[in-house]
Amino acid sequence: MHRFFTTQFLPVRLLRLLVGLALYGTAMALMIRGNIGASPWDVFAQGASRTTGISFGWCTIIISGIVLLFWIPLKQMPGFGTIANAILIGIFADMGLAVIPQADHLVLQAGLFLAGLFILAFATALYIGAGLGPGPRDGLMTGLVRVSGKPVWMIRTSLELSVVVVGFFMGGVVGAGTAAFALFVGPLTQLTLRWLHVDLHSRNLKAGASDQAASHAPTR
Repeated sequence: MHRFFTTQFLPVRLLRLLVGLALYGTAMALMIRGNIGASPWDVFAQGASRTTGISFGWCTIIISGIVLLFWIPLKQMPGFGTIANAILIGIFADMGLAVIPQADHLVLQAGLFLAGLFILAFATALYIGAGLGPGPRDGLMTGLVRVSGKPVWMIRTSLELSVVVVGFFMGGVVGAGTAAFALFVGPLTQLTLRWLHVDLHSRNLKAGASDQAASHAPTR
């Protein structure tokens, strides 16, 4: 098992990427079904879904595509994992939403959200460990940091505040879960990175994981 999480054999890395993205999409669906708030970008996708009638997963894919367009003037180069991230997470999220029922009791809502949060942290460690390219939103953030010279926290906070406000006014759910996500996803991801023996300073991971490492938390 240790070898599965640490080997740089490409087919195994691709498998880790696929499993990580599948779990990530499922985690998003769990948090959405919890209905007590989600990550800022998911609030944005949820609001867009409620406004347009397009599914949450497809809104996530469309947003990823738009974000990737901003990579062009920033001269960011996507990897295979970047494209897979942009397409597959939304598909897996819709699959999860199709089978996970909406929680209607606070205990169940909290349970779904917490399960989603823990699974998302684990999935992020798998995805980063594959080292096949940063997520679209991570690349946007680090590209803006590089071009503007502003600190990571300022760029990330500005982006996430912007999308959560827009998402909220479009009907996305902002609540205790949104705050909990902001507070705990970073520490949980760092914990799972250690569990899975992911070395962010490894030469093989620097190209694919440096963006996520810079932010200390996943933004996809």
